[in-house]
Amino acid sequence: MKTFQDQIGQFHRLKQTPKRIVCLVPSITELLYHLGLEDAVVGITKFCEHPVHFKKTKTIIGGTKQVHLEKIIALQPDMIIANKEENTQEVVVSLQKFAPVWVTNIVTVEDALQMILDMGKLFQKNIEAQKWVQKIQHAREDFKAFIQTKPNKKVVYFIWAKPYMVAANQTFIHQMLLENGWSNGYENQDRYPEIELKKIRLQCDPDLVLLSSEPFPFKDEHAFEIGRFTHHAKTIFVDGSYFSWYGSRMHAAYAYFKQMHQRLDGEIV
Repeated sequence: MKTFQDQIGQFHRLKQTPKRIVCLVPSITELLYHLGLEDAVVGITKFCEHPVHFKKTKTIIGGTKQVHLEKIIALQPDMIIANKEENTQEVVVSLQKFAPVWVTNIVTVEDALQMILDMGKLFQKNIEAQKWVQKIQHAREDFKAFIQTKPNKKVVYFIWAKPYMVAANQTFIHQMLLENGWSNGYENQDRYPEIELKKIRLQCDPDLVLLSSEPFPFKDEHAFEIGRFTHHAKTIFVDGSYFSWYGSRMHAAYAYFKQMHQRLDGEIV
């Protein structure tokens, strides 16, 4: 019998290594694949887009907020992976009646790296997890050196429209903005506040506006509308997965960030 502790302090006493995993967190689904656990993953959400072939080979158990309980029970999982932000407490409590639910809680890069190591210990993939952490840390250090001479920009990161919502403090997205050497125009607020566009100049007057590809698909008309209320801020569309997905995707995120800076600086078209 081994005892493990998840990121919200729950203890899990396991007789054996879990072999049937249901994952309710898209970024961790991708991580589990990269750790060599493809065969162990039996259920995923409809938002688990990577790896692409999982949509055909795994059972879709619903979304991240609303799950089909009967589908999960039928899969007979011996471990369910959830996240404090992405999944509701109600979902977690309902699932705990049928299987252990490992809850991750990720705000900082360090939280994300610890989660990877936790997955390695939990599923006996320690070496693979350590390799991924080392790869991410190397990419991170390389990127830090790259942006050392870049000027600070005040940034607003939009996640939703009508109502308009942004990523503020106490979010992983906020931490990834800081990783880019930027300051978050809404760092004085928490989580995902709703904002009024007409107040954006008064509240933070950003240099750069980022429109995420997820969870809301921003279009040119949104960029135009937001731009009307800024003072010459540059607006760009970004792949939201590189700002919000913790796990193995973080390795590719730093390469993506480097290209993004180079485009902003006019170094590449």
